[in-house]
Amino acid sequence: MKREFPIIETDRLILREVKKEDSNDMFVYLSDKDVVKHMGLDPFQTEKEVLEEIEWYQKIYKESTGIRWGITHKDNGRVIGSCGFLNRQSKHSRAEIGYELSKEYWGKGIASEALEAVVKYGFQHLQLERIEALIEPANLASLKLLDKKGFEKEGLLRHYEFTCGKFDDLYMYSILKGDVLIT
Repeated sequence: MKREFPIIETDRLILREVKKEDSNDMFVYLSDKDVVKHMGLDPFQTEKEVLEEIEWYQKIYKESTGIRWGITHKDNGRVIGSCGFLNRQSKHSRAEIGYELSKEYWGKGIASEALEAVVKYGFQHLQLERIEALIEPANLASLKLLDKKGFEKEGLLRHYEFTCGKFDDLYMYSILKGDVLIT
């Protein structure tokens, strides 16, 4: 039986399942070098790459190893980014969180609003105890966002990932269920 994909609503946003029909909206930000430079990805060149990303979102949801919501603005309904969990370890009640946002929406509190809603969902509905974020040291906006949302920097993982032809250092951040007051 297929599980119903959860929808999260905030003041300005609707976080929902991404569909193939959203590929044009997603291409806008996934092809932007400034958006993907800290994601260990090269800018997408084709719609096929976007469709493969959507298939990956569907696969991790089906396998219960993650869930990725498309971030849509209530004003226009377009997908302007995504936020969600990957590398979920049910046995250990933890998952990694990731997100990206179209450049035209940077600095408007959208990522903060989406991140807060997804973290809350993870603790309330996925029985997570720990949510991790792995962030490149140069990604200052993301580091600032995690600090603002109560994540704690645990340390630097040296040469943790090999992406785009190089080894990347990543900061490990985390937030525990007991760190946040869930209303």
